[in-house]
Parts: sequence; structure tokens; C-alpha cells
Amino acid sequence: MIKKIKILIVTVFLTAFGGVTYASFTDGLNAAIEGDYKTALKEWQSLADQGNASAQYNLGLMYDNGRGVLKDYKQAAKWYRKAADQGHTSAQYNLGVMYANGRGVLKDDKQAVKWYRKAADQGHTSAQYNLGLMYANGRGVLKDYKQAAKWYRKAADQGHTSAQYNLGEMYANGEGVLKDDKQAVKWYRKAADQGDADVQYNLGVMYAKGRGVLKDYKQAVKWYQKAADQGYAGAQLNLGVMYANGEGVLKDDKQAVKWYRKAADQGHTSAQYNLGLMYENGRGVLKDYKQATKWYRKAADQGDADAQYNLGVMYYKGKGALKDYKQAVKWYQKAADQGYASAQHNLGFMYAYGEGVLKDLSKAKYWIKKAYENPSANSKTKNLAEENLNELELWKY
Repeated sequence: MIKKIKILIVTVFLTAFGGVTYASFTDGLNAAIEGDYKTALKEWQSLADQGNASAQYNLGLMYDNGRGVLKDYKQAAKWYRKAADQGHTSAQYNLGVMYANGRGVLKDDKQAVKWYRKAADQGHTSAQYNLGLMYANGRGVLKDYKQAAKWYRKAADQGHTSAQYNLGEMYANGEGVLKDDKQAVKWYRKAADQGDADVQYNLGVMYAKGRGVLKDYKQAVKWYQKAADQGYAGAQLNLGVMYANGEGVLKDDKQAVKWYRKAADQGHTSAQYNLGLMYENGRGVLKDYKQATKWYRKAADQGDADAQYNLGVMYYKGKGALKDYKQAVKWYQKAADQGYASAQHNLGFMYAYGEGVLKDLSKAKYWIKKAYENPSANSKTKNLAEENLNELELWKY
């Protein structure tokens, strides 16, 4: 997924040069470094009023961050503009951010693009990145993936991590550039080496699937591990899967459970479902149907069709919960509505026998037929559906 615009303000106080100006500016800078913002404000205010761009920029930062003054975005934007009009790169960038987010000025994406472009043309890395985002999202300009890729590349070449990641995404998806998994891997690796968890995860996926590189489960595990250690839920899930299947690591169900749990605790739906499976089957943990039901429910509540179906089965069989045909029907219905073939079949079965619902042979036939015709149905479900459809036909006579 392309990374979105970050509200990033350059907060480094800059230096200025030239005689008395330098001495006064330095006094302000030293005061700011010591946390004496009132003195810094006094020194810089005088210089800013005289048109010193660096002082104007720093004054903007003080209002933007509430240092030595009450936070005041309008005043921040005012001083950024004065410095930006003199070609001050960081002020141009920050003014663009103010327009993009409607801080101290009316939100105006066209103005944001204008100021990002001025800073980007001077080589400002974050401005180049944000300008790429504006083109990618069609904010203030017509959506143009080629222009997005162009500006991402400029920032990426300067080591901007998110730009490297987004450029990798452009290559992976063929947006604005010819699809090229090798180039995607190249840019993912640059960002991953800087510690970006999103990209480390993506690089793991590329190795796991053999996209742009030879398939290598050990490398996939390596990158999943790096992202998982930073708390990235998707990587924690995938690392759990690698342990569960013994891919790139020795098979270890306890480790699989450990990583599923970390992701599940963050609300990752598939991890919650997988953790439920581990409890239901006693893999890496003692078999515990109540825990299985608990985790299936968490995933089911988020719309996971597999979990909804399994939760229906648990209620139907009274595993981990009291046997409750109405609840079974409820969860089969939710999964069936998402096209889950086994749930469609079981829902039809419930209607056929009046379990948890009023007996209704027309609805029974409807759902069992949907299961039979479902292209995702496995052979077992299809065969059962065919048998039950034939039986329903006989029940007419």
C-alpha cells in the first residue's frame, strides 16, 4: 500500500550568515538550543522584521510548535510565507504542509502543490516525496502515476525511506512505470535496510512468493522477523505461518502460536482465526475449544468468512459453547452471504431439517444449490451438495 502524506514539519533551527546579523542570529540559536525561547524570539523577531529569511523561518517554527509563544498556526504560516517568498526551501516545504492540512490557512491542495514544487525543485527531499504523493492521489493536480514515480525517484535517490517504499510499490503494481518485480525488490531492500517495517514485510512477501528474486523461505523469514520485532502485525502473522508450516525454519507450533497471538492481540483478523485453529486442534497449545471459540468470534466479528463458518460449526456441535442451532444458523448465514461454499451447504441443511430456523425446503434447495454451483467449493462440499439436492428432489414426492 502506498504510504500516505505525513504531516512533517522541518523543525531544525537554521543558521544565517553575515556580520552583525550572524552574531544576533547565533545568540538566538544558542538560546533556543538551551531552551531559552524567549531570548531566541527576541533576537529572531528583530532580524525577521528586517527581512532575514532564516529568522523568519525559525520564527514560523516557534509559532508552529508553541516554543516561547502560544502555538499559533496563522502566525506560523505568515512567517513561513515571508521566508518562502525569498526562496527559503524548508519554509516553502512547511508552507506546503500547512496548505495540505489546513493549518493556519484554508486547506488548499493546489497551493500545497505549488509550494512543494518550489522546494522540490531545489532538491528538498521531503517536498519531492510529498509532491509524489499529491500526484499519486490526485490532490491539487490531476492524478498522474508517472509524475508520482518521477518525484518518488528523486526523493528515493536521496535516501528517503518512504519514497523508496512507494517507488517499490509503483514497480510492483506497474503504476507510472512498467511492472518490474526486480526493481520493486531493489527499492524495497533500500528502504528495508533503513529499518522500515512495512517494507521489510513486503520484501519478505517477495522472497516467499519468488517475485523479483528466487523463492527463498529463509530470506522471507529473515525479513518477516525484522518487521515482526517492530510490532508489524502482518509480519507476525506470516512468521507464524512459516513456523506452522516449517518453511524457512524448523516447524515449531509453539512459535507459530506465539506470533499468531502477537498479531491477534493487535486485532489482525487472519491471526485471530489461525490462533483459533491452533486451539481447536491442540497445535502448540493444549486443545481448548473455549479458546478456539473465543478467537473465532473475534475474527468472525471482523467479517472473516472462515471464522464465521467455524464458529457456526462450534455452535452446531456444542464445542467451546453450548449447542445452539440459532447461533449456528446466524454464523453460517454471515459466511454464506460472503460466498463461503461450506457455509452455504450447511445453511441449506439447517433449513432442510428445521434446525435453528423454520423448516423451508425452498430455501434449503436455494442454499445447497448455491454451494454446488460455487466455483470455490471443494470436491467434498460439492459431492455433499449434489447428494442433498438429489435427496431434496425425492422429498417432493
